[in-house]
Amino acid sequence: MYHTNESRYETMKYHRCGDSGLMLPEVSLGFWHNFGDTGVYENMRQMCFTAFDHGITHFDLANNYGPQPGSAEENLGKILREELSSYRDELIISSKAGFDMWPGPYGNWGSRKYLIASLDQSLKRLGLDYVDIFYHHRMDPDTPLEETMGALDQIVRSGKALYVGLSNYDGETMKRAAAILEDLHCPFIINQNSYNIFNRTIEENGLKQAAADGKKGIISFSPLAQGMLTDRYLNGIPKDSRVNTDGRFLHADQFDEKRMASIRSLNEIAAARGESLAQMALKWVIRDGVVTSVLIGASRPAQILENLKVLNSAPFTEEELEKIDQCALSL
Repeated sequence: MYHTNESRYETMKYHRCGDSGLMLPEVSLGFWHNFGDTGVYENMRQMCFTAFDHGITHFDLANNYGPQPGSAEENLGKILREELSSYRDELIISSKAGFDMWPGPYGNWGSRKYLIASLDQSLKRLGLDYVDIFYHHRMDPDTPLEETMGALDQIVRSGKALYVGLSNYDGETMKRAAAILEDLHCPFIINQNSYNIFNRTIEENGLKQAAADGKKGIISFSPLAQGMLTDRYLNGIPKDSRVNTDGRFLHADQFDEKRMASIRSLNEIAAARGESLAQMALKWVIRDGVVTSVLIGASRPAQILENLKVLNSAPFTEEELEKIDQCALSL
């Protein structure tokens, strides 16, 4: 049976999620990749242990994480049952529903039928009575927002989630959803969106400012742009890259000459700061205190340890931020 590092809380920084009582670690562990059926179970165990040993208390999942869909929740459920059950009250476990999960008209989007059924399935796979945060995973253009938010409220009132969140929402829709949830007295505390040096959509669509104004948290996924903001692609695309082995989220045509020049220039800025490109990219996401936590993905424990160096990263100067903008916004 696993026993955690007793000094795990001494170095991690924790930030309040909006104006709620919940604190999230500055770095959270995402299960989007490398925790499905194609992963090595022992490696999954060691990544969970490494994360928790260093104060990463938040494990983020979704119903469709795999491959196969559901397998990431099943694998974490096994780790929780066999190794981490005694630490359940020290962990924040989140999951989501909103993307295609099972055949037919009831396994997708944002209906009350889908969200409640999906969470029931997730809880079985995880072996838990409740998740700490349950998200609607994406905006649904056809289901009334009142129905989707009502389902989230019902989920909390049933005891199957402690808090709710919204993922991949824009600023205007988030504000409308927040108003509904506030009227229902439902604890909506966090938004999960892609955000990194290259992808600033949440600034452009108003989500970041709306979250700050509404005192809601933000957690960023893909803070390293699927690995582009690391030293992995400085000299081109490696043969074992996700570009070649998967190709669903990162494509060879994204690495044109302008992109490669930008990555190399950003790496030079990071080197001048005495940091890796990944460390600087993570620091950029949380630079102004609006983002509560960054979700890192990892394929091995050493990557988690490398990303945790962001905790000791120096603040940016105005000159550095201007240089980063020049590199990224010139694409």
